Amino acid sequence: MKIVFLGTPDFSVPVLEALHQAHEIVAVYCQPPRPAGRGKADRPSPVQARAEALGLRVCHPVSLRSEAAARDFAALGADVAVVVAYGLILPQAVLDAPRFGCLNIHASLLPRWRGAAPIHRAIMAGDRQTGVCIMQMEAGLDTGPVLLRETLDIGAEETTAELHDRLSTLGARLIVQALDRLPDLHPEPQPAQGVTYAAKIDKAEARVDWSRPAVEVDRLIRGLSPFPGAWVDIKGERVKLLRSRLAQGAGMPGQVLRGFTVACGEGAVEITEAQREGKRPMSAAEVLRGLILPDIL
Repeated sequence: MKIVFLGTPDFSVPVLEALHQAHEIVAVYCQPPRPAGRGKADRPSPVQARAEALGLRVCHPVSLRSEAAARDFAALGADVAVVVAYGLILPQAVLDAPRFGCLNIHASLLPRWRGAAPIHRAIMAGDRQTGVCIMQMEAGLDTGPVLLRETLDIGAEETTAELHDRLSTLGARLIVQALDRLPDLHPEPQPAQGVTYAAKIDKAEARVDWSRPAVEVDRLIRGLSPFPGAWVDIKGERVKLLRSRLAQGAGMPGQVLRGFTVACGEGAVEITEAQREGKRPMSAAEVLRGLILPDIL
């Protein structure tokens, strides 16, 4: 098949590679390079960097809403477009251009967690399972019918970074299966019940509130790891908490019980990995060799 691929972050790269091996990619669309690093020089997205390394044509328009952008897209003559974490809204003219329309790889079990941050929200909500859906795109936000889906269990101590990688690999495998079977697949409309929205993560959510139950604190830490990172102020220093697990113990909320185990409103959480300002992520033991914790965080 002739495919137009639309994606931007790391999550999309395994999908691009799988499609490149199985089909003809006529163009890759991604968001424009953004200023990054200390020098704030424009840096291409992970998808742009990988596509250029593969010798693929790359387009990064600021928007697809103009008539000219829609004409350029249609002129590619694609059989299908595959969209995964692209980051721009596709107007109807673009959705209608490929022969088989546009397929989206969404990292949740739709209709649960439509929207921008389904992996973070699944862990933060304590979901036991998540998965990937291959969805026929339409104008609504992740409302289209589902062609294929597959479920994954979420590990008890799994972080967003770990689940992200597993879902990306699953999405790459599932989209190749979907394209191989595309003419024979029957889209299933999403049910009206069970709809939830995965709102974009607000940095204001990231400060740890030790008065919450330990199970919620643990989910927050794992769900926001590595970005934006749940954090706590320790002697005026913002320390990111990257890994945790539920622990035995009780005390005043924020009380350090032993090592890096902290009491919550109910129960306690053990921090197993953290990151001090300007430093690399470290195990709790490494952090504690250079940082004496107060009695109450």
